Amino acid sequence: MEQRAKIAPNAVHHPLFARFYARFGEAADRRGDIAAYRRDLLAGLSGRVIEIGAGTGLNFPHYPAAVAEVVAIEPERALRAHAVRAALRADVPVDVVPGAAEALPVKSEAFDAAVVSLVLCSVRDVPRSLAEIRRVLRPGGELRFFEHGLAEGRMASAVQRTADRTLWPLLFGGCHTARDPLVAIETAGFPLVEFRRLRLPARGPWHPASPCVLGTARRPDPD
Repeated sequence: MEQRAKIAPNAVHHPLFARFYARFGEAADRRGDIAAYRRDLLAGLSGRVIEIGAGTGLNFPHYPAAVAEVVAIEPERALRAHAVRAALRADVPVDVVPGAAEALPVKSEAFDAAVVSLVLCSVRDVPRSLAEIRRVLRPGGELRFFEHGLAEGRMASAVQRTADRTLWPLLFGGCHTARDPLVAIETAGFPLVEFRRLRLPARGPWHPASPCVLGTARRPDPD
């Protein structure tokens, strides 16, 4: 029998950020070309999908028709309420449930794909979260990711680390801009299939969360 630590499904609580994100997230998606990246992130998916950190459900309109079901995990209560309403408008079945990335409330090897979208920057324990994603994916299943990433330049990465040590996580729902999702994903046992680096917004001023990566990794088949 699996033994996993329990984490309260509402352990994440960022009321001010949740209110801000719910009000301005959709407009920011349009202005920053993020909606187009969300479509790229989800293109070609099929079967059962688990989305970790669904936020207000901004990914939901972009799931292709071949997806049979989306189980959307969101621990922040206010964001989850918005996601539930977004799920009602989605073209594919979406079930929004409380839960933390570090202890996903679903069975092992139950999903064909997992989606993380601007969430690994804010989880409390990245290795544990990725281990949980690996657990719930079937062998050969895909991990689709669209994440903030560590900047390649020394000066830019230094700015990110300074931001992470000061006000940035407090203002933006626990976001840490200097994490390296590519290294974390590979270390967790997901070989990278493909990825590309992005800048958000594509046009306009740079900020600590500008460097991003979008791509696919895969849970290996057993030997």
